[in-house]
Amino acid sequence: MQPWMWILLGMALMGIEMFAVDAAYYLIFIGVAALLVGILGFVGLTLPVWGQLAIFAVLALVFMVFFREKLYNKFRGGLAGFRDSGIDSLVEVSEEVPPNGETRVKLRGSQWTATNIDSQAIRPGAKAKVVEIDGVRLKITAVDCD
Repeated sequence: MQPWMWILLGMALMGIEMFAVDAAYYLIFIGVAALLVGILGFVGLTLPVWGQLAIFAVLALVFMVFFREKLYNKFRGGLAGFRDSGIDSLVEVSEEVPPNGETRVKLRGSQWTATNIDSQAIRPGAKAKVVEIDGVRLKITAVDCD
């Protein structure tokens, strides 16, 4: 592949990450890997396509394994009080959730699995209050019961 193609691929992947998906930072590092392969081509490192793909794969994997979690925590989860910052937030349920039932809700721009810990069902379209965050699960209760 031509170096400029790698550069365009890298820029496209990073642009998609920033403007079209919810910042999980996977495409950023894949894009950076593509940019670096393009830069290597521009500075004179000529490799066959399989060599370029191998460098791209290794760089993308190394960046994601060693840097993604640090970046994600810095911007999305590592701030003081972040873990509990969703408690007392209101979320909207889109389907009826029976007691101890699960549903998917959106909180802070991300989809979460939520469990109704209340003794009564939460009706569709109703608001629910986040009372606890247990790892990647929310525990919710109904806000108003009509």
